[in-house]
Amino acid sequence: MKPLEPQFELLTFYHFVDIPESEIESVCAEHLQFCSDIWLKWRIYIGTEGISSTVSGNLGQCRAYRMYLESTKYFKNIADIEPKATLVSGHQFPKLTVKIRNEIVVLGEKVTQEEVKKYKKEFTPEEFKKILDEGREDDYIILDMRNDYEYRLGHFKGAIPAGTVNFREVPQLLERYRSKANGKKIIWYCTGGIRCEKAAVLANKSGLEDIYAIEGGVVKYVNTFNDGNWLGNLYTFDDRVSTFVGDEKTHTTIGTCLHSGKLTDHCDNCRYTECNARMIVDLGEHKKHMGFCSSDCFEKAINTLLVKDVDWDDIKIGGKQGTYKEIRSLVKNSRMSFSDAQQMVSTHLKKRLWNTTFTHKESQKEGVIQMD
Repeated sequence: MKPLEPQFELLTFYHFVDIPESEIESVCAEHLQFCSDIWLKWRIYIGTEGISSTVSGNLGQCRAYRMYLESTKYFKNIADIEPKATLVSGHQFPKLTVKIRNEIVVLGEKVTQEEVKKYKKEFTPEEFKKILDEGREDDYIILDMRNDYEYRLGHFKGAIPAGTVNFREVPQLLERYRSKANGKKIIWYCTGGIRCEKAAVLANKSGLEDIYAIEGGVVKYVNTFNDGNWLGNLYTFDDRVSTFVGDEKTHTTIGTCLHSGKLTDHCDNCRYTECNARMIVDLGEHKKHMGFCSSDCFEKAINTLLVKDVDWDDIKIGGKQGTYKEIRSLVKNSRMSFSDAQQMVSTHLKKRLWNTTFTHKESQKEGVIQMD
């Protein structure tokens, strides 16, 4: 039997347009009402700068949303909705939120529609592909503006990490980028394009010329071309998390497991909830280490009982299948002492971790990969 085609879409787009402050609340309320009525899910930000939207829905819902956007005063003719749309197996998010934001992407300074038109510089995916295909990436500084774990999971050929943990650091790093470029043009990119487009506008406006974004970000490029210029998987902020890019002929795995060093495309989070480090880790090694990124996180999880539940951890309470959330609830309601709960969790986890050692002592929460 032929497998069923995906019947859901993931739409991600943004649009810089000036919306008067006096109209923001009504525009947002109308948007929320429509999206709620057709059962879209995830997150939409609306502000005086415009709109940033990432939603999932079935094909009919997404078609209705496109039609709705075209009927509105401010959101007609939005670029890149189609090339950045992705077929998925179902809803990628648990709920819908539509929020008013001072900035639709936070960089500490607003931009106007006119400033975007005046200062925006970008390469189309076709132009950027030509640079890579012709081996001219050394003629540019190609900066990956995402977090370190995103870069380690996958990036464009020739790209280097920008050395940021938070995009709001970019304005303070502009001089560093200028020095690194040494007269070369800078091409920087991020997942969906909005952060890099706005940052490029602010950089060019400030006098740091020749900063280019990639039109539509990584998503538009990999949805347009399957050419091997993207190495590894793409980190996405939805239920997919680590999204396969390419096919068996063009895909290259570059992620390395933090426990074993073996190549992997799997991405997960540390189960000690106060850490929650995003880590590239082989799934087998992740389970072997009971989901912890370090020995410190393992010990702290036992001491605090702050262990995230997963479906492959079979902790028992009174001989029956239980969860760490249930254990914390029993302690909270004085039905189990804290010390007894610690002993239960410690005994269970140490038994499962028998003869397993951690490569790292301290939390592996993301830091900065420095530019060479």
